[in-house]
Amino acid sequence: MTDSGTRAEAAFTVDSWEEAPYDEPGQGPRLTRVTVRKTYAGRIDGTGVAEVLTSQGDAGSGYVASERVVGTLDGRAGTFVVQHGGLAHPDGTLSTFGSIVPGSGTGGLGGLSGTAGEGARGVLTLDYRLG
Repeated sequence: MTDSGTRAEAAFTVDSWEEAPYDEPGQGPRLTRVTVRKTYAGRIDGTGVAEVLTSQGDAGSGYVASERVVGTLDGRAGTFVVQHGGLAHPDGTLSTFGSIVPGSGTGGLGGLSGTAGEGARGVLTLDYRLG
């Protein structure tokens, strides 16, 4: 339990990555739109699909995403949406941020709220409350 509720972590694998550029200027970062499909295992057990906008440059990159997760969270079945993003810095560090969209929880996840991030590469971390 954290100050903001319960912490849940789940490893994920990327099952598909469908990327298409939407702007490739002569200089500056390339901008892409990506559909990402994931499988989660751990305290989140299920799948996710995200629509992601990226900025890919030589000195760093960033993304913002809206992702629907379908499955169970700590044994409660339903769906919810996470809006999240991150920055890959030139020194190799990654910083992430995100929130569970209020009112997006369905089924046993109705009333879900909280924050989201990638605590380690390939691991979704939720600090959440139910109800």
